[in-house]
Amino acid sequence: MPVLVVIPARYASTRYPGKPLVALRGCTGQAKTLIRRSWDAAMAARGVDRVVVATDDDRIANEAKGFGAEVVMTSEDCANGTERCADALRHISEPYDIIVNLQGDAPLTPHWFVEELVQALQAAPEAGVATPVLRCDAEALNGFLEDRRNGRVGGTTAVFDRAMRAMYFSKEVIPYLGRPYGDADLIPVFHHVGVYAYRPEALARYTGWPVGALEVLEGLEQLRFMENGETVLCVEVEGRGRAFWELNNPEDVARIELKLAEMGVE
Repeated sequence: MPVLVVIPARYASTRYPGKPLVALRGCTGQAKTLIRRSWDAAMAARGVDRVVVATDDDRIANEAKGFGAEVVMTSEDCANGTERCADALRHISEPYDIIVNLQGDAPLTPHWFVEELVQALQAAPEAGVATPVLRCDAEALNGFLEDRRNGRVGGTTAVFDRAMRAMYFSKEVIPYLGRPYGDADLIPVFHHVGVYAYRPEALARYTGWPVGALEVLEGLEQLRFMENGETVLCVEVEGRGRAFWELNNPEDVARIELKLAEMGVE
C-alpha cells in the first residue's frame, strides 16, 4: 500500500506567525529551521514511499527546496493541515493508499509513531482516519495544566471508546481529574499527537463538508471528521523515554531545544 507523507506548513499562524522558519538549536548548537526538523522526522520513518512539503508561501518553499525537500504549492484558501493535504493530493498524479499528515510544528515526532499509525490504518478497513495518542506522564500532564493556568493553549488531549474509536478531542485537559497525579501513577489522560493517516476517500469527503461548530470552538480540524460520523481510530503509541512537544507558542522553543539536546539530535 503506497504511503505518502505530507508536511503542511503555513507562514501566517495566528499564535506564532512565521514559525516554520524559526531556528531550533540541536545538541551541538547547530540551528535548523522548524520545517527542516519536521522534514528530518518524516524522512526517518520506514515504509514511506514519498515525502512532500505542502505550503502556499514562497519563503517556506524556498527554505524547503534549499535542504532538498520536494515542495507542492497549495491554495492560500486551505483552512488547516487536513485541507492542505487534500489540496496537495490533487497536485500529485501518482495514487497513494494512505496519506500521512505530519504537521510542520512537530519536530520531535518519533519515526515509530508514523510507522505504527500506518500499520493500524492498514489493519482497520472500517476507519477512514487514524491518529496517535500517548498516555501522559506526570511531566507532560503538569505542563498541560500549567499552560492552561497561564492562559496558553498547550497540547491536545483525547478520549476514546473501548474499540479505540475517538469520542472527543480538546485543548482542555480531558477527562476531568479529581485529584493530582504523580510519577508513580497511571495517568488517565492521553496526549493527542498531531499526526494523521487518511485514506484518500476520507480526505475527499472532508473537503466536501462544511466547517463544524466544534471544530471552530476547539480549533481542532479532526473534529470535522467526527461531526460527520467518520470513524477516527486512536492508536496508542509508546514514548520509549522520548518526550513529545509541539511548537505552539514562542515559549515552546526552549522546551524543544532542551529535548533536542537531551536526545543528542544535532
